Amino acid sequence: MDMAQAKLSPTEWVRDQTAKILETGTTEGVKVLNRPIVLLTVRGAKSGELRYTPVMRVEHDGSYAVVASKGGAPEHPAWYHSIKAHPEIRLQDGTETKNYVAREADGAERAEWWERAVEAFPNYAEYQEKTDRLIPLFVLDPK
Repeated sequence: MDMAQAKLSPTEWVRDQTAKILETGTTEGVKVLNRPIVLLTVRGAKSGELRYTPVMRVEHDGSYAVVASKGGAPEHPAWYHSIKAHPEIRLQDGTETKNYVAREADGAERAEWWERAVEAFPNYAEYQEKTDRLIPLFVLDPK
């Protein structure tokens, strides 16, 4: 992936977070509700363009979970469809950037990662209460 081609989000707070990470070279110090985040680079499902997406940091044994909560909205975030279409992504945690392959978790694996996600960011539990959809969760394994 050519990172120089990645686009910033049109959403101001997301764009501001991403710009800070790109300027400082680290995700350290960039937080949402005082919780750490990581920066994904995903390829758009329709456009094919690379896009930056900051998400909450949920890590375990070198793999990560990405929760498509959209704050409990009735629909998935746009990046959910991008990851489904193009599961090879880059993830930056601190100053380290690596390639990962994403897969949507279900059953017992999803339940285990969901617990980790809620521990990392308790608001996920509230978001699930707000929506009728089962919030998707991707597991990212190192490539």
